[in-house]
Amino acid sequence: MGVLIVFFASCKEKLIEPPENIIPQAEMTEILYDLALINGARTTNPTLLDNYNIKTMPYIYEKYDIDSLRFVTSDQYYASVPAVYQQMYQKISDRLQQEIKKIDEKRAQKNDSARARNKRVRDSLIQNAPTITPSPSKK
Repeated sequence: MGVLIVFFASCKEKLIEPPENIIPQAEMTEILYDLALINGARTTNPTLLDNYNIKTMPYIYEKYDIDSLRFVTSDQYYASVPAVYQQMYQKISDRLQQEIKKIDEKRAQKNDSARARNKRVRDSLIQNAPTITPSPSKK
């Protein structure tokens, strides 16, 4: 019984105390979302970020007005609380899925529009095509 109490007490104990200037959870989720987008862009088109001279972490630090120490200590803290970290990443995943859905819908709409335009052009060409009547055969 005593071992069980010690076990539960140790589960409640925080591995890492929150840093003094911790990045709030909502903002940290936004930062991790941006990092996911940037890493996705780098994977999809490695030269894209280079063409615009975007360096991942300096961009993040500037955008969120944070420094590397604040980012690292906040990230370490959230990673030490798996339930919270998993929740943050679930929000990021859900948001990415919503963005993918929007892009797919726009792509489908664009394709439908292009098909409709091509059909109108094709129908117009058929409707306005000159009628060729066979000439009477001469014998």
